[in-house]
Amino acid sequence: MSRRTLTCAILALGLVAPGLGLAQSNEGQRLALELNRVDPVDGACRLTFLAENALGEEIAALSLETVLIDTSGVVERLTLFDFGALPMDVPRVRQFDVPGLACEALGRVLINGVSECGGVGNCAERLQLSTRTDVELLG
Repeated sequence: MSRRTLTCAILALGLVAPGLGLAQSNEGQRLALELNRVDPVDGACRLTFLAENALGEEIAALSLETVLIDTSGVVERLTLFDFGALPMDVPRVRQFDVPGLACEALGRVLINGVSECGGVGNCAERLQLSTRTDVELLG
């Protein structure tokens, strides 16, 4: 291998290596969203979520396109849930009252997409969903 070829290879490796490091630094970073409770409240169904931002930076505003599906599999409604700001590594509880929805008729909650993620990239790919209820949470 000539000296010039070796120099070019070293320079090319220097350009590629930072990208590899960036990809590796995103490993383990996630946005955890748990459906924690589902409660009937004054003619509405209250969905309580526990959110944890472990993406490595604060989320200025999080808004999720959410589909509510009844127990027979029929889409009941499509809505946006605005979770607001989510600081790094600090759990936050957010509640959403859905008027005219009977909680016992709710079978699944589908996170259809990330409408806003406060400038943080790859939010949707790093969304980790779970539930503590009988209602399935999927995305």
